[in-house]
Amino acid sequence: MRDPYSVLGVKSNADADEIKAAWRSKAKTVHPDHNRDDPSATSRFAEIGQAYEVLKDPERRKRYDRAAEMHKTIMEQRHAAREAAERAKAAKANAEKVMEELARANAQRAQSQGGQAQGQATNQSGQAGETPEDMIERIFGAAAGDHAKAQTQAQAKASAQAASGSAETGKNDTASEKPPLPAMAVDLIASLVRRFRGTAPTPEKAPDVSMDATVTVEDLLKQNWITVKLADEREVRFALEKGMTEGQVVRLKGQGIKVTGMKPGDLLVTLKMARGAQFRIDGFNLRTSLPISLEDAVLGTDATVETPEGNRTVTVPAWSGSDQTVTLGGLGLYDDAGGRGDLIIELRVVLWEKPNEKVTDLMRHMRHGLYV
Repeated sequence: MRDPYSVLGVKSNADADEIKAAWRSKAKTVHPDHNRDDPSATSRFAEIGQAYEVLKDPERRKRYDRAAEMHKTIMEQRHAAREAAERAKAAKANAEKVMEELARANAQRAQSQGGQAQGQATNQSGQAGETPEDMIERIFGAAAGDHAKAQTQAQAKASAQAASGSAETGKNDTASEKPPLPAMAVDLIASLVRRFRGTAPTPEKAPDVSMDATVTVEDLLKQNWITVKLADEREVRFALEKGMTEGQVVRLKGQGIKVTGMKPGDLLVTLKMARGAQFRIDGFNLRTSLPISLEDAVLGTDATVETPEGNRTVTVPAWSGSDQTVTLGGLGLYDDAGGRGDLIIELRVVLWEKPNEKVTDLMRHMRHGLYV
């Protein structure tokens, strides 16, 4: 299917009302009943409907946006990889050319040393009158040639100083410390050969994928298995472990997007608490509410509260307000240190469903300072 945003003619940040209006306008325009002479009207009308089905559902739209972003990233990485491969191919061709010319130069130098008088000039580059520095400049450019010439001059200067005994001491001439041109050329070739004929480079890693997974307190306590569905309809399962809590990001190695020729990316799953749950997660502690009546808040009482381990009886102290809590230790989530958090019970003072005249009179007397 084509890009649904393009099909409806809206931007990627369009809101629900704008998407709905665009769908109605497009559907009305291309409806087959209004375009009976157009054989493609039916297929275009169906395409508009499919695009709207994707974008009107927040979850499907979110999955499509993630997949589109990943596809864009992968295309950019492939383009960069193609450019790098072209540069590597050109460098390899240059390296092979240098190797061929050095081999030819060595053969000519050996022949010259064996058949000509000592001191006769030799041609190391394979072309008449071309020096090794000129050869490097011709193949790699002027900058490389200048560098090679500078190295040769520095080497000649060092040799002359050593021969005359007038070499200065105490100075660090960086250029003279580098190897002469033939050795430098050999090092260059060896480096290129190791790069292009050595072990294959590690394939580039595909982008990581991030998504949410809804869990319950029971899932975290029992370390249940969780299943998440990716944008490519693939399902990935993983087990919860002790020390996991809401908001934690679980990294699943190699379970992200899979692209031919690339190393699989990772899947990053953020744990989210299920809505409407009995307990709220606070780190490794759990929180719940306990409604109590006005008289129980004033006089105190014993109440039954639901916990992850079943119902428990707790004591509500006298004169307890809605800003107070009762804590049951060791009934929270398992932490990453071998322990367990607490269950924190938040008291909530509630009134009766119907007004009570006696309580109303009492409150009125208290407000006006009239005590019986």
